[in-house]
Amino acid sequence: MDNRPQWGSRAGFIFAAVGSAIGLGNIWRFPAVAYDNGGGAFFLPYLFALLTAGIPLLIMEFTMGHKYRGSSPLTFARISKGSEWIGWWQVGITFVIATYYSIIIAWAMSYTVFSFKVAWGSDPGSFFFNEYLKLGEPGTAGSLVPNALIPLIIVWVIVLSIQSAGIKKGIELANRIFIPLLVFLFLLIVIRALTLDGAIEGINQFFKPDWNRIFDGKVWVAAYGQIFFSLSIGFGIMLTYSSYLPKKSDITNNAFITGFANSSFELLSGIGVFAALGFMASQQGVGIDEVVSSGVGLAFSVFPSIINEMPAFQSAFGILFFLSLLLAGLSSLLSIIETFVAAVQEKFHVNRTTAVLVGGGLAAVISLLYATQGGLFFLDTIDYFINNFGVALAGLFEVVFIAWFVKQLKPIQLHANSVSDIRIGSWWIICLSVITPLVLGYMMYDNLRQNLLSDYEGYPREFIFQYGWSVVIAVILAAALFSMKKWSQDQLAISSAAEKKEVAK
Repeated sequence: MDNRPQWGSRAGFIFAAVGSAIGLGNIWRFPAVAYDNGGGAFFLPYLFALLTAGIPLLIMEFTMGHKYRGSSPLTFARISKGSEWIGWWQVGITFVIATYYSIIIAWAMSYTVFSFKVAWGSDPGSFFFNEYLKLGEPGTAGSLVPNALIPLIIVWVIVLSIQSAGIKKGIELANRIFIPLLVFLFLLIVIRALTLDGAIEGINQFFKPDWNRIFDGKVWVAAYGQIFFSLSIGFGIMLTYSSYLPKKSDITNNAFITGFANSSFELLSGIGVFAALGFMASQQGVGIDEVVSSGVGLAFSVFPSIINEMPAFQSAFGILFFLSLLLAGLSSLLSIIETFVAAVQEKFHVNRTTAVLVGGGLAAVISLLYATQGGLFFLDTIDYFINNFGVALAGLFEVVFIAWFVKQLKPIQLHANSVSDIRIGSWWIICLSVITPLVLGYMMYDNLRQNLLSDYEGYPREFIFQYGWSVVIAVILAAALFSMKKWSQDQLAISSAAEKKEVAK
């Protein structure tokens, strides 16, 4: 326990946790979700979800990592015999996400370079899909695309080098640079966007409340979904990061800081994105609803189109935007990789460099699939299914297991209160034992219902099964296989020794 790596400071941990939470989804998902679910009115269920699910789950995972001092599989093995597979399930999810998250960062890197000469031309959509990605057909990989392959290799060299440097000299140092720089760059984006014609109208549309939507259950589910996916909870990241905290750590306060910092950046993203969309709508003489987009389309088609229409500083705005995407992506990818690197290192008794080369190297090789002509279709399908039936389902299993099967909420609460200035009470227990399971359970039911009734994005059913459902099932089977290898008694005994010390206190 004493030999476990630690963060150099509390600020270092917070930067890393915030860096994990602030990712591509904050910039290209949240603004559209908020707008589509009532605009300003959406912030009420969003805040409620943050306080009843987001922060309570952060406190739970921070405390689990701090108390049991292990990767996700080792932590679950220490909590209860036979539950280790849940930890490996989470590790498998992060591994799959790492394989495709890296290619999106590679695209952002390419577009940062393209921004210097606005190289996407007058038709950014056609350039991205046809000239840059050389998009083929769903289900067919085709050949590797050099435009995407070269930056992808650079991305992996960067992140694996940082990972090899360790917790303090690698991940912590990188996030101390990435996160302040990201916030500074995005502030510049917002300031520039606010000076554009039509920007105020765009922001007014973003914040304009549709109070009738408050009574729509789907809006509340969307709020919980945004909080859940945005905060990196439910798939072992925060649990792993918090296992490197010193013994004396204000867990509850760290969770509140992380949660509100993430939400603040989402709000900033919404302002910047809708100011730019307002400008685009003004230039084209159409309504905001006709230009609102999210995901890959917003980043690599809509935003380049907005940049094309700017009267000045086109290159500067493009560099700021895509560099922001690059930094947000890198900080999140570091946390994703750390989850399976830590698990491999502990389970197979290998040093960090070996774990990084094996785990990260394998993810890098698989990521080549997304650098092919059919890569975007593979990415779209795998991302959808691993998030909706991997992350969400694993999160549901985690909270139900902790709250109802092993009944560990009270011990976790006592541990968090013993080291935190802000003490958590019965509200925390109720949120995690009742509210969060009910909402996540309904999300899973609704997702299953929709996907059984219709094929995602109209893709061929065979393609969806091979690269959607099969990936989800394969991760669960792999989790079961990895959990069959037993831990040594010395590793499991660390938890017992630590708990005895706490009881003695």
